[in-house]
Amino acid sequence: MLQVVNVHKKYGSLEVLKGIDLTIHAGEVVSIVGASGAGKSTLLHILGTLDSADTGDVLFDDKNISRLNASELARFRNRHIGFIFQFHNLLPEFTALENACLPGFLAGRPELEVTERAAELLSMLNLGHRMHHKPSEMSGGEQQRTAVARALINSPRIIFADEPSGNLDSKNAQELHEIFFKLRDEFNQTFVIVTHNEQLATMADRKLVMKDGLIVQEVKA
Repeated sequence: MLQVVNVHKKYGSLEVLKGIDLTIHAGEVVSIVGASGAGKSTLLHILGTLDSADTGDVLFDDKNISRLNASELARFRNRHIGFIFQFHNLLPEFTALENACLPGFLAGRPELEVTERAAELLSMLNLGHRMHHKPSEMSGGEQQRTAVARALINSPRIIFADEPSGNLDSKNAQELHEIFFKLRDEFNQTFVIVTHNEQLATMADRKLVMKDGLIVQEVKA
């Protein structure tokens, strides 16, 4: 589904990625772990088209997305990719329902269709009673589950998550982790997750260990 071939990335004189080769299969949950500065987030951003490699290719269903221009990349990202970050990045003036709808509206989909899908996702994530609340009226776990609904609204092929439970207490973190695997089991959703949470990393189908810009170990569940 997603393939990375000999990807290198520098920031100034600092070589952050030193030749990454990686294949992600549909329906997989893959975790990426390693010390700070190992290149985990840089790799995730390149996989998610938020950043570009200096050399090497990123292929999605055998299409080289590294060669798309900015507007083509934006359309591709909106249609095929979902993102979940450590800080939920919800818009404070909007309700949970409105926040979840935003990527659907940006994709130009019909308002009723998007709103109904957002309500369905929020209900599935046990937020049916909170969909008209603003972020300030919700707990941290509820805010992050709203961000999950937003990531899912366009039925993306793959979701990239960067420390998704890093800002949550252990109970909410556990609930979020269980949601990821429920989505994988029920919808064949694919996840690539950068995390320092060892429990989540070990739950994944594959755990990739990064060090000094390279994948140095792969552990299968």
